[in-house]
Amino acid sequence: MQLYNKLSAKERAALIDEAGTDRLTLSFYKYAHIGNTDIFRNHLFIHWDELEVLGRIYVASEGINGQLSVPAPNFEAFKTHLDSISFLENVRLNIAREQDIKSFLKLKVKIRKKIVADGLDDETFDVTDKGVHVDAKKFNELIDDPDTVLVDMRNHYESEIGHFKGAVTPDVDTFRDSLDIIEEDLKEHKEDKKLVMYCTGGIRCEKASAYYRHKGFKNVFQLEGGIIEYARQVEEKGLENKYLGKNFVFDHRRSERISEDVISNCHQCGKPCDNHVNCENEACHLLFIQCEECASKMDSCCSTECQEINSLPYEEQKALRKGKGNSNKIFKKGRSEVLKYKQ
Repeated sequence: MQLYNKLSAKERAALIDEAGTDRLTLSFYKYAHIGNTDIFRNHLFIHWDELEVLGRIYVASEGINGQLSVPAPNFEAFKTHLDSISFLENVRLNIAREQDIKSFLKLKVKIRKKIVADGLDDETFDVTDKGVHVDAKKFNELIDDPDTVLVDMRNHYESEIGHFKGAVTPDVDTFRDSLDIIEEDLKEHKEDKKLVMYCTGGIRCEKASAYYRHKGFKNVFQLEGGIIEYARQVEEKGLENKYLGKNFVFDHRRSERISEDVISNCHQCGKPCDNHVNCENEACHLLFIQCEECASKMDSCCSTECQEINSLPYEEQKALRKGKGNSNKIFKKGRSEVLKYKQ
């Protein structure tokens, strides 16, 4: 029985074009205690492969995190299958604001130690003992309160292109980096301030809310459904949009626009820009912000060195990459000495 994806991204893209069917990009997560992750993972793959679901799904003993694409005609069958799993019944599905039928091109269901890496080794920490969930209306009220500290639980390259007004945006590369930094910065306010957090879809700030409760913070809140759900409620209910710019997303789209504000700059020339790209040199693949003029000038590369390599015949590029792993610039997204205007 096939329990893994066999098609290349190119082959899948061709099949999607041939099918001509609309697809829905969505995400969901749920913290829960899962006993046998192998059986659960295989169960999901078998059922979702039949429904032509594509995406990146992580399963761990602490729960599940899914970012995926479903053919529109199969959505109800997909939802019925989710509801058949006790702890996923009526789970919140965050539907993308901007749809792309090729947001995902493979089905990957992977087992991880944790669905959100946190670097913690504390058996007394209960990730299900979370803070108070609030909707967009209550969130707006809370962040207008002078006794509130609003914290962005995302990484630097995400908050750079978009964040809420007045938010603390830690300059971190990973979620685990932010936990101790925020606790140290706010340790004097564990009882007298409201700690309000947000992230893309809710998964990171939910774990963070449980962590800070564990660390003694008394008034902990999180934006339910994250920025994705906030944008939907703002539009549906006619609320004030307090988010500036774009919401970074982890699929081929890279971002969704939430407001018309452009709050970041091209990393190469400094002009206002919030378009993330990957360096065209496959040996680099650095994620950075690049305007159309610089993309044209630099052949969509991050540096003249990468531009020169990318101009070589493919076989020469492949030979240069042989035996070499990609540099840590890929992990350090948006951080490189060649990027003159990285904030």
